[in-house]
Amino acid sequence: MFIRQCYRRKNGKRHAYWALAESYRTSRGPRQRIVSYLGEMDAHGRLGIRQAYIQLTEAEAAFRIHKSDLKIRPVWHQKTERVQAHILVYFLAYVLWKTLAQMCKAAALGDEPRRVFEELAKIKAVDVVLPIRSGGRIRRRCVCQPTEHQAILLQRLGLSLPKNLPFDGKFLKAM
Repeated sequence: MFIRQCYRRKNGKRHAYWALAESYRTSRGPRQRIVSYLGEMDAHGRLGIRQAYIQLTEAEAAFRIHKSDLKIRPVWHQKTERVQAHILVYFLAYVLWKTLAQMCKAAALGDEPRRVFEELAKIKAVDVVLPIRSGGRIRRRCVCQPTEHQAILLQRLGLSLPKNLPFDGKFLKAM
């Protein structure tokens, strides 16, 4: 979507007004259509519309991040509390994504965290289960050693990996 200036002749005078337009694809190629007429606006009014448009594009980018990078898909809920909880998860994931983007920017890694996220997602955690003589088992969840490249990314971002993670036992029972 974008804002387009349109012109019209009325009483022999040329009048300018603004419209919100969108591009769409057809079999004959890309076309544009007017979504809404915004009327005549001064520079201050157009600035307000452009700020709203920037916020709209940021919201659309957030949903694209949810769908592609965070692998979160829409879920159809029947109860209001569940819908609100789902929106909260979306929001928290988006906040974490934007936080990672700012950390990347501060570490001179660019302002797009997608590649950093993909690289750090390759770090694995393993569950080590050792039987003991008394018949029980010792369970330990350990984080694998990062590659040299991953270690550099972590260091530039000011992050460190834990040696091991708490183990709740649910994962092992499910297997």
